Amino acid sequence: MRYLTAGESHGPQLTALLEGVPAHLELLAEDIDTELQRRQGGYGRGRRMQIEKDRVQFTSGVRHGKTTGAPIALVVENNDWKNWTKIMGADPISEEEQQEMKRVITRPRPGHADLNGAIKYGHRDMRNILERSSARETTVRVAAGAVAKKILRSLGIEVGGHVLEIGGVKAENVSYQSMEDLQSRSEASQVRCLDEEAGQKMIEAIDAAKKDGDSIGGIVEVVIEGAPIGLGSYVQYDRKLDAKLAAAVMSINAFKGVEIGIGFEAASRPGSEVHDEILWDEEKGYTRKTNNLGGFEGGMTNGMPIVVRGVMKPIPTLYKPLNSVDIETKETFAASIERSDACAVPAASVVAEAVVAWEIANAILEKFGSDRMDEIKENIDRHNEQARLF
Repeated sequence: MRYLTAGESHGPQLTALLEGVPAHLELLAEDIDTELQRRQGGYGRGRRMQIEKDRVQFTSGVRHGKTTGAPIALVVENNDWKNWTKIMGADPISEEEQQEMKRVITRPRPGHADLNGAIKYGHRDMRNILERSSARETTVRVAAGAVAKKILRSLGIEVGGHVLEIGGVKAENVSYQSMEDLQSRSEASQVRCLDEEAGQKMIEAIDAAKKDGDSIGGIVEVVIEGAPIGLGSYVQYDRKLDAKLAAAVMSINAFKGVEIGIGFEAASRPGSEVHDEILWDEEKGYTRKTNNLGGFEGGMTNGMPIVVRGVMKPIPTLYKPLNSVDIETKETFAASIERSDACAVPAASVVAEAVVAWEIANAILEKFGSDRMDEIKENIDRHNEQARLF
């Protein structure tokens, strides 16, 4: 599978084109809308989420509630477009009209793509950069991830995500009894944190940052249970599935680090406390005594839960802005302010679920076939039985 997205933050719509989704997958708009609503939630979101009511439209590839195997086109309209038709319209405008709008951006914001993108593409108005580099684009990435989640769920594979840290406040009690327990407790929290006490402190940290005109980041974790042994490969660097997951998480706006399993903590432990001892029994087949490696060995899944963490930096748009330089006058100014969130870590947790789910679903189709859901299911069942008795 592969997908492309198109659209700007204040353009008429966001679009995703998905190719390679198997036929006969039951898929409804509400499957996507549920995930879009999750992305819009979470404590610390800004006013934009009060304007947009994200809903998906299928314009191809789905008929009578099932995928056909043809490319799927997903569209999410921007409600705010009505206020930006002149500024973001496709039709040419005169220089006088451009000046009258007073919306030409020449002051790049530290931490954003503004200046680098303007230099790369030769734009004197940096709105051409910030509109596309905006995290608003993750709307349709979540929509694509929702399709991947539906594929996984149809094959008995579940995805969950939660927040481990916001603004230096760390969750301590993050154990859960089942994937359903993880999902329900995360969803019940305003900051998607399993530790209620830490969650309240996270809310207080977000409030303090907002009051101070600042922003804070954090750490999210995605867990996938039920993935079969042997997804990915060790034979070439670009076929290692954990590497693909790392790239997918790093591609999310504002993410600056990724861990698989215990990640960087492995550097301070001896090997005897890092590697997972192998067990076998007739019912489960091969398992591991621990899961420090997050479900991966040699770039391949080993049948244990997949555990991926991502680090999100504070959002760089601040209501107490840092200094920057006007590209026209070269004078120092306080950076321009676009409408923003004080903290988007809970929402980013949903985005992380989406991109991880996509890579896992893609790896499954690569190994077990990609034409029809019934064939894929049969191939996985046969493979799992062979692996159990190997």
